[in-house]
Amino acid sequence: MTEEKYAGVFDRVKAIMTDGLVIVVFMFLASYIFSLFESVPDNARIIAFVFIFLLYDPIFTSLFGGTIGHMIIGIRVKRESNEQKNILLPLAIPRYIVKVTLGWVSLLTVSGNRKRKAIHDLLVGSVVVYAKP
Repeated sequence: MTEEKYAGVFDRVKAIMTDGLVIVVFMFLASYIFSLFESVPDNARIIAFVFIFLLYDPIFTSLFGGTIGHMIIGIRVKRESNEQKNILLPLAIPRYIVKVTLGWVSLLTVSGNRKRKAIHDLLVGSVVVYAKP
């Protein structure tokens, strides 16, 4: 296994920035859809925004191997023990929580190990690899 197959900090940051734009687009879409209705229960708004902010990353990562940002940049989040498989949702959730909580600090560990794992990857046993062409 070579270091070249594992995504570095720059590509991870590009994916994060892309996902920021995706989340903004999702927020505008949700707001637009809600504006089409005369009355929308607060619970519906809360559920939509919780999904967008808190569950977008874990669900996409577990189902598709990465977020839309990951896919656009050409990287995927996989299990370290089997890089052919996506991480499970129960692992994707704490991975995301630590990623958001520590922010840039988590990415500081990427260049410090052979598999370029951030703190949130170390926590759940995931690796970020380049997608196969």
